[in-house]
Amino acid sequence: MAEKRPNIVVIIADQFRHDMFSYANGPFKVNTPNIDKLAKKGVMFTNAYSANPTCMPNRASIATGRWPSVHGTRTNGVTFDQNAETFMRTLRRSGYKNYAIGKLHHQSMGWAWEDYQIDEMRLRNPEVLEKIRDSINRGEGDWQSWEDAARHRKEYLSMPKDYYGYDHVDLVVGHGDNPSGHFHHWARSKGVSIDDLAGWKNSTERSETVEDVYISEVPAELHPNAFIVEKFRERLAELKNETDPFLFFISFPDPHHPFAPPKSWFNKWRENEVEIPANFFSHASNSPAHIEAMYGASGKQNIDSTMTWAPTQNQMADVLKAQFAQIEFMDNALGEILSSLEASGKGDDTYVIFSGDHGDLMGEHGLMLKHFVHFDAVTRVPLIITGPGIEPQKDTRLVSSVDIAPTVIELASAEKYRGIQGKDLLSDHTSWRSALVIEEDQPFGIEGLPGPVKIRTLVTEDYRFTVYGGTDQAELYDRSKDRGDLANIYADATTERSEAYERLTHELINLTEEGIAPIAGA
Repeated sequence: MAEKRPNIVVIIADQFRHDMFSYANGPFKVNTPNIDKLAKKGVMFTNAYSANPTCMPNRASIATGRWPSVHGTRTNGVTFDQNAETFMRTLRRSGYKNYAIGKLHHQSMGWAWEDYQIDEMRLRNPEVLEKIRDSINRGEGDWQSWEDAARHRKEYLSMPKDYYGYDHVDLVVGHGDNPSGHFHHWARSKGVSIDDLAGWKNSTERSETVEDVYISEVPAELHPNAFIVEKFRERLAELKNETDPFLFFISFPDPHHPFAPPKSWFNKWRENEVEIPANFFSHASNSPAHIEAMYGASGKQNIDSTMTWAPTQNQMADVLKAQFAQIEFMDNALGEILSSLEASGKGDDTYVIFSGDHGDLMGEHGLMLKHFVHFDAVTRVPLIITGPGIEPQKDTRLVSSVDIAPTVIELASAEKYRGIQGKDLLSDHTSWRSALVIEEDQPFGIEGLPGPVKIRTLVTEDYRFTVYGGTDQAELYDRSKDRGDLANIYADATTERSEAYERLTHELINLTEEGIAPIAGA
């Protein structure tokens, strides 16, 4: 008789840095009992990094086990190859029932570039704006718009069978209190027009100085978190009598900005004083020109509100209160999912993997959000695995988002596919990597860093080395003495700089695409 295969639940929090839960013992006083419970009973990886600290590239890396330069979704807005091999597809072929609930972001949500970004791309990188045939199969016709927010608002869309390996998708498109996707139609089915409640314009309590901070008029029971919990319970109930194993990929759009928690979750923070992290006041010495430009514009958000910027202390306090409320709300939803799993009787046979797609500066070095900077607050994420046979422990190895796919495949005893670059996190630890690469590509730049931007970071136990392609700027931090990345020694440490370049070169060579398998010698 074949051995019973486990169920697997992968849970992703959006823009959730590695130390934003209480058990991580970070600088933030936030209460997260359910994430803590997972961390205490499973293996918690304390040095987990994004392959790319941007949504679409890293989500494709999680799915494929490959770096963005190999799977092709190098930046937001590049549709994930419709024929890509993913851990979801290989589990599906091996008999798993696969469900996705929440924000996937494998395709563009339809957001437009800002005018200044288009102007720069037209000047420096015009091919991005031209319709040139792409060698990677992005799909024809409507295939590239399955996650388009406007399309979902217009009509209820039934997703295709085998959407990147999922049998069924309950989709959230976007962030905050009024995203699109199947959530939009679910909310309308409750007899409520979310459009009349959601957003900064409808809020009666909002920050006067930060565009993306407001207290939502949408009640908690109509929030995307509630949609995710309800859909998980529905899909789990459908599996009650199934003998085949299941995979759930659950992706919360929180705590990504806008920072817009429901009133019921913000109440405890309204009058509370929040402590600004000490490193808010610690700017790294010898920072690259674009980071110095951010400091020079302190208190002023970028025209594109998703870009990194330098808030004032008062602005940061407004953000933190709303962010903490969002995190605690998300943690509560996570707890409801875990409780439902246990109540179903399937919890003992299920592995749970919890992580984030990337982080958020959230005040570190006086900055917030992400893009164009590779401080740990942006690149490091939580990564926790619980399940049968896993003993509680903290694992300090250098691990990456690309390691999730091979780990899931191994847990499911599914067939591996060619080109996986990640490693099974639960395998023998004797031959593990001593360095890893973080990539970031953007078709446009910012003040002090012209586009197109190509950033490559090398992380080892001893240092963090970041190179900005096409410029003479770089960062090198000696982490044996400077774990907070406060002193950029790139200009003066000639020996260390030479060693870092050599190591980065070798790691980048190792990341090159294997290509199609040869069938003969010639």
